[in-house]
Amino acid sequence: MASLEFWLSTLDMEERLWLPVNPEQISVKSSHGYEDVKVTQLGEYTVIGDPELKVYSFSSFFPRDYHPGYCEYEDLLAPWKTVELIEGWMAARRPIRLTITGAEIKKQVTVRSFQYSERAGSPGDVYYDLELKQYEEVQFRQIENTDYGAAVVVDRDARPDSRVPPKAYVVIPGDTLWKISQRTLGKGDRWNEIYSLNRQTIGKNPNSIYPGQKLVIPS
Repeated sequence: MASLEFWLSTLDMEERLWLPVNPEQISVKSSHGYEDVKVTQLGEYTVIGDPELKVYSFSSFFPRDYHPGYCEYEDLLAPWKTVELIEGWMAARRPIRLTITGAEIKKQVTVRSFQYSERAGSPGDVYYDLELKQYEEVQFRQIENTDYGAAVVVDRDARPDSRVPPKAYVVIPGDTLWKISQRTLGKGDRWNEIYSLNRQTIGKNPNSIYPGQKLVIPS
C-alpha cells in the first residue's frame, strides 16, 4: 500500500504545504439536500435534492522539532509560520487544493474552519483542527436572442464545433445568407464566403435568393 502524504497548495502550486505529521484519520461528509413537504390529506413526503459538496475534516499538529517516529520529513517549517500560511490562504478568499497521495484524493477546496492552540507539555508545538469544503467553480452561460426572436444558450468555453459543414444547401422560405452561414458554418458573418462561391447562381444582389435554390457551402 502506498504511503499517505497530505498536501495543501495554492492552485498555481506557488505555495505548498506538506503536513509534517499525518492525521490519525480524515472524516469525509457526503450528503444530499432533502426537503420535507407536507401535503394535505396525504401526509409528509421527502423530496431528494441534488448532492451537496463534500466536507473534509482532520486534526493533527505542527511540531517544533523533528522526530523520526512521527514526522514525515526533517526540514520543518516553524509551526506559527505554518499557521500564518494557512490563514493567508483563508484571507485571500480563493480555493486551494487538497491532495492525499495513496488515497486518490485531489480536490479543490475552501478552508471553512481552522482552529489551533498550544498545549501544556508540548512547548512550541501547535495543534490544529482543519475543516475543508469541496469547491466547484461556477460557470455562467450567456443567453442571446437570434434574429428570429428565439433565445439560445451560448457557452463561451465550449469547444469549437468540429462537424464538417454540408457541401451543398437548399434554400428554404425565410432564408438569408446570414442565416444559412450561421446554420451551416456556425458563424453568420461568414455569409460572404457562401456568396463568393455562389455569385454566378445568386447574381449581383446577395439578398436575391429563393426557395429551392441550391448553394455550395465552403468546407
